[in-house]
Amino acid sequence: MGVGERVRLFVFGGSSGTGARLVAQALDAGHRVTALARRPESVPRHARLTVVRGDVLQPGGWGHELAGHDAVLSCLGSADRRPTTIYSQGMTGIIAAMRECGVRRLACVTSASLGLSPDAPLGQRLLIGRVVRPLYRHMYADMAKMERIVAAAHDLEWTIVRPPRLTDGALTGEYVTAVDQHLPRTRSLSRSDLAHYLLNHLDDERSRQATIEISRR
Repeated sequence: MGVGERVRLFVFGGSSGTGARLVAQALDAGHRVTALARRPESVPRHARLTVVRGDVLQPGGWGHELAGHDAVLSCLGSADRRPTTIYSQGMTGIIAAMRECGVRRLACVTSASLGLSPDAPLGQRLLIGRVVRPLYRHMYADMAKMERIVAAAHDLEWTIVRPPRLTDGALTGEYVTAVDQHLPRTRSLSRSDLAHYLLNHLDDERSRQATIEISRR
């Protein structure tokens, strides 16, 4: 995938949040996109967009659809406090389908809260360590499990992206990143800027088999 090259992307979680912004930006850039959705009618129609009805936890219904795509991008998310397997089980199915269909490039989203920098402000460390992570412990546990599953896929060209708190702010393109290390300080990031990074760094060699922390500049 060269810079400016039109590609075929398969997006999980493309009906809302970061995923919806990713789909919109990819289409605006001239790419062809396939999105998995439980309710296809919730996804705006576009000539270069194919929407596949399905559940990420049931790959038997969509796995073959990955054939012919250049990259898979996962923006799966859950704010549920109950135990969940959407991250780990979902990614297990995604990777299996990628291998079967011969797709190697994968980018997925987790959270900067999984590994805070020791240099982060004390207030931020206390809030996340004592409030946020305990409150959403099941989600973070499954998210961490997904990271381990992805990192073990040595045959794939994967990227794990860890954003901070996400907002519905505008696209600015003003963000900083760190490869396989912590940013000393993170600031909230718009979902549009996160989508911009995901879309525009698929051919970034530094991001291959790496974990990227990202933050608003």
